[in-house]
Amino acid sequence: MSLRLGDLAPDFSAATTDGDIRFHEWKQDSWAVLFSHPADYTPVCTTELGRTAALNGGFAERNAKVIALSVDSLEDHLGWAPDIGEATGAALNFPIIADPERTVAELYDMIHPGEGDTSTVRSVFVIDPANKVRLILTYPKSTGRNFDEILRVIDSLQLTDDHQVATPVDWKKGDRVIASPAMSTEDAIATFDNVEVVTPYLRYVDDPRS
Repeated sequence: MSLRLGDLAPDFSAATTDGDIRFHEWKQDSWAVLFSHPADYTPVCTTELGRTAALNGGFAERNAKVIALSVDSLEDHLGWAPDIGEATGAALNFPIIADPERTVAELYDMIHPGEGDTSTVRSVFVIDPANKVRLILTYPKSTGRNFDEILRVIDSLQLTDDHQVATPVDWKKGDRVIASPAMSTEDAIATFDNVEVVTPYLRYVDDPRS
């Protein structure tokens, strides 16, 4: 059965470019972004991993660890890593899981049947400190991902976990947010600053962390 939001992220042991890990132990009390790429030595994947490396500080600021996966061998990962830095200007600074037996790929349902091979699609799992799956994204192999969007989602999840708010369309950190529909307008006015009542159920408020 496929993973769903709120499920416990499966634990696993694996070899990575940073050594052997046990996933839950590796991530400990952090958020984690586990993402698969179809194959090493391919153009779109090279740009994606380079961009992720460039954003490493942003993930760290959010107490988030990043880890990639493909069904290539550890030897291939280590051989490909220098290309990432040379091609994108950002050296690899996070682990890549070697999954030649497709153990983790099958566990996380990263294989797209009927696509002519058994490589992974571009899956993303955002997992919280309690090891619950909070976001699942799946892209086709031909489409590179936007890793700024993954940072944006982590910002939203962390904000909405701590406050009775939701984030509107195209929201970015620091923008105004929406008071939870579970709150009355009176409670929203008492709780938040600068409440703008658009409808009885759409109430914009200042970001409570600002």
